[in-house]
Amino acid sequence: MKFLVDENVGRSIVCYLTSCGYDVVSVQECCPGIQDLEVCTWANKEERIIITNDKDFGKLIFQERLPNRGVILLRLQDEKVANKIGVISKLLTGYGDKLLDRFVVVFESGVKIRPLPCSKSNQ
Repeated sequence: MKFLVDENVGRSIVCYLTSCGYDVVSVQECCPGIQDLEVCTWANKEERIIITNDKDFGKLIFQERLPNRGVILLRLQDEKVANKIGVISKLLTGYGDKLLDRFVVVFESGVKIRPLPCSKSNQ
């Protein structure tokens, strides 16, 4: 699995995913300040799942119908590094095979998973 970590998520998630052996690119390191549309285009081109805290990606995916390989939207009450890593770890362990071509909203209390309207598996 390949990930594109949005700059609002933080370096800790990039480091954690990299240490787990995932192919990870960071917006913060490569192209800080780029628009969400550019993030979507980049992720789609490289077939990466976006990890973000930004709810605007829902609009881009479901209303604008931008093609994408997946989004993980973190909606956490506790933004501390340990909590983020714990939540991502549980997500990958429990739902790793269900992330591609899905819009995933992650809370401390659970996960909501929806298929993407323009995913390759829906065409």
